[in-house]
Amino acid sequence: MHINPKNKKSVFREVKGLRLEKGFEVKMMEAGVPTCKTCGEYVGFDSHGEVFVACNECNDPICKACLDGEIREGRKSCTRCGTPYNEWSELAVAEEESGNHMTMASHLNPAVDGTHARNISSVSTVDSEYIDESGNPIWKNRVESWKEKKNKKKKPAKKAKKEAEIPSEQLEENSQSVDAAQPLSRVVPIPKSQLAPYRTVIIMRLIILSLFFHYRVTHPVDSAYALWLTSVICEIWFAFSWVLDQFPKWSPINRDTYIDRLSARYEREGEPSELAAVDFFVSTVDPLKEPPLITANTVLSILAVDYPVDKVSCYVSDDGAAMLSFESLVETSEFARKWVPFSKKFNIEPRAPEFYFSQKIDYLKDKVQPSFVKERRAMKRDYEEYKVRINALVAKAQKTPDEGWIMADGTSWPGNNTRDHPGMIQVFLGHSGAHDIEGNELPRLVYVSREKRPGYQHHKKAGAENALVRVSAVLTNAPYILNLDCDHYVNNSKAIREAMCFLMDPQVGRDVCYVQFPQRFDGIDKSDRYANRNTVFFDVNMKGLDGIQGPVYVGTGCVFNRQALYGYGPPSLPSLPKTSSCSWCASCCCCCRRKKPAKEKDLSEVYRDAKREDLNAAIFNLREIESYDENERSLIISQMSFEKTFGLSSVFIESTLMEYGGLPESANPSTLVKEAIQVISCGYEEKTSWGKEIGWIYGSVTEDILTGFKMHCRGWRSIYCMPLRPAFKGSAPINLSDRLHQVLRWALGSVEIFLSRHCPLWYGFGGGRLKYLQRLAYINTIVYPFTSLPLIAYCMLPAICLLTGKFIIPTLSNLASILFLGLFLSIIITSVLELRWSGVSIEDWWRNEQFWVIGGVSAHLFAVFQGFLKMLAGLDTNFTVTAKAADDAEFGELYIIKWTTVLIPPTTILIVNMVGVVAGFSDALNNGYEAWGPLFGATCHRSIPTPYCNTANRHVPPQAKIPGSAPAYGLYF
Repeated sequence: MHINPKNKKSVFREVKGLRLEKGFEVKMMEAGVPTCKTCGEYVGFDSHGEVFVACNECNDPICKACLDGEIREGRKSCTRCGTPYNEWSELAVAEEESGNHMTMASHLNPAVDGTHARNISSVSTVDSEYIDESGNPIWKNRVESWKEKKNKKKKPAKKAKKEAEIPSEQLEENSQSVDAAQPLSRVVPIPKSQLAPYRTVIIMRLIILSLFFHYRVTHPVDSAYALWLTSVICEIWFAFSWVLDQFPKWSPINRDTYIDRLSARYEREGEPSELAAVDFFVSTVDPLKEPPLITANTVLSILAVDYPVDKVSCYVSDDGAAMLSFESLVETSEFARKWVPFSKKFNIEPRAPEFYFSQKIDYLKDKVQPSFVKERRAMKRDYEEYKVRINALVAKAQKTPDEGWIMADGTSWPGNNTRDHPGMIQVFLGHSGAHDIEGNELPRLVYVSREKRPGYQHHKKAGAENALVRVSAVLTNAPYILNLDCDHYVNNSKAIREAMCFLMDPQVGRDVCYVQFPQRFDGIDKSDRYANRNTVFFDVNMKGLDGIQGPVYVGTGCVFNRQALYGYGPPSLPSLPKTSSCSWCASCCCCCRRKKPAKEKDLSEVYRDAKREDLNAAIFNLREIESYDENERSLIISQMSFEKTFGLSSVFIESTLMEYGGLPESANPSTLVKEAIQVISCGYEEKTSWGKEIGWIYGSVTEDILTGFKMHCRGWRSIYCMPLRPAFKGSAPINLSDRLHQVLRWALGSVEIFLSRHCPLWYGFGGGRLKYLQRLAYINTIVYPFTSLPLIAYCMLPAICLLTGKFIIPTLSNLASILFLGLFLSIIITSVLELRWSGVSIEDWWRNEQFWVIGGVSAHLFAVFQGFLKMLAGLDTNFTVTAKAADDAEFGELYIIKWTTVLIPPTTILIVNMVGVVAGFSDALNNGYEAWGPLFGATCHRSIPTPYCNTANRHVPPQAKIPGSAPAYGLYF
């Protein structure tokens, strides 16, 4: 149920009984009264004259009217923390409902029509009504059932007798109605028995750390002053890094979803599905390094997801314009006609054939259809034949003909010159395309290769993703977008439904810009010696961020709200403060609207104004249009703002105003492909806000961090979804050299952001929408490569001490011994408690610690120097795509050492420390037993080289970096 935006202000004022007189808002602001997160009005005061509080646990800002509406809908607990609402609130609502003869329905307009309506609007839907077969509002039935529950304890026998008289069919219908009105997800806080000790130890550790630094600074070592000063500087940096990493994990949470409630609400029997449509993006560049068979399995798993076929569209971006990728999609679309019905008929998991047939499990478990074995064997034979055809295409593509590639019809392939070719779009499957072998419709499958010309900046993956955003908006315009790397297949066919439990929940999804799933991987050795799983990052750090403003975007496995990608702010938050200058779009439009005479506006104009007000990207100068009258100026402002923001495509601009997706009625199907070709032209983004304020943000090889950061700065929040069965699985580099190059690329992206205008240290303070702990987390993602410098110095200190005979620790007093012991214990206890609430194993934690040191002294160091070279000298680094494993040799390259320059620093450190140990033992043998104490301390320090080591992950630096870590100094004595 939606509220007409034209009347939403008056509606909520009537509901709350407020008459906003002159000066009312100013008084509310002065009193510090927050605004309701649902309707945007002030929450007001309770009967005692105090600010109204709905939830005493988290102080979630929600007004009385919206709270009553939530309780009418059957929501008995806080949507943020899960704490049950006070019992008096429910009683007040029940009494109020029994005396009212007029409902909110008289103020509401019918739901906004649209192909992909998702029952979410820019205002609360707390007073929505459902009508049962007898014509009675369902909420009245729920009030009656609530009264019955209250009387259950008093009259259990009478209650049971009354229930026995109700037909079972009616009971089932009522239960389904109640389920449909329940929340689609819930927050599961970490038990206080685990979280309270964890927080206490963190505070104690911070206090001990302060006392430790006081001791270290006030007790210099004059005989080795340079070494002592170096060690203290390193320890201070380690302390700073630990604070950045630790405190964003202050309030970790878990979440549960209710897929059955989602179906009950949006998939009623006998009615068309009301689930929102989803556009899938799959990106590939080089088919020789990203095998077409791997990409094909990703596409097949998407086409077979457990979701209405008319709501699914798959767009494959071939940024290398390779004919091999195109031909493999031709074969894939044909094989999908057999694979998709087989997957759905027998409900198999996963629905990527390569990984399904390679499972070492009992595939007959829970299968009761007699024909399953026969059809499975036939399908496996068809898949083997399909693989042979794909492999034949790969073998043929190994050598490019001198005259270039020729297509089946005899024409030359347009992408023979990968740097100079036109845009290409081919629709393989879809509503008007081929059906499966059973005659059922298949999801849409579209091949896209954007235009490339010399002299244009194409922005690599981020540019390809933005091209897909525009193409999909013209052809299907689903309200949600899910992007996957070509090697990340859908492992859980219900993953989209998991995401929709957040995005389509009227109370939760309105402020959500994306739902991020953790990355899981296949093909990793049992011990995970190179920490490819990044378990500590995905199961510890991301849960912590979910308790603040949401997890960071990690590049794949993420479901976006399309409106958030367009640069709009969340509907429940106020716009950024307006400035006196009229140079910005939002303020200009606001000023012009104030000058206009009051008049009625139609619905589309109200929506357009609301969108333009939240858009901060379009910049123009009003002095250019001073000669126009008031009405003409308004039209020019609208056209100029949108064209300077989104480009010159009128079809695309119109699609951006459709909050609930779907194609506009004015769209001509015969011209859509031509329009789609226009929006992927290489010059379309010139003089627009693409890559600056909207879409995937340019300026870093890790465009994912920037994109998520910009959304959080606008006030959006994200959700972390961890279903029991992993949603997506990908391939990880199993070779050490490939793994280090992967880490190098991530670290270089962080350095680029640090040196850009989007650095979290100074960007995004104006609106006050980014929470402080969330900012700490983003700062952590861009400074962690710089830890490589103090880490290398710290790893070299023991060897230097042994070679020079100078040591950097003064004589310990009793107080110093207590401090060292306390630091030891706080380090251990913090790690243990963190593993306890996160569920991460000790082995995974230890692998992350080990690889953090390896990556810190190699890839991170190179990233720092390359980042500064790029900034100062303009030297750009061209990264090669990480090769994806396609053969059957499991762990075949695990022990192969491929030499790379990235390995020079750790090899040098290893050699210097070995020389230092040999020199130390020689000196000890020559000088007697008195020299064995310092030798023992130094060698132990070398044998425990990770006193500060932490998570070796892509975005968050080490999680347990402890300044002056006790192992180093305690073992010196």
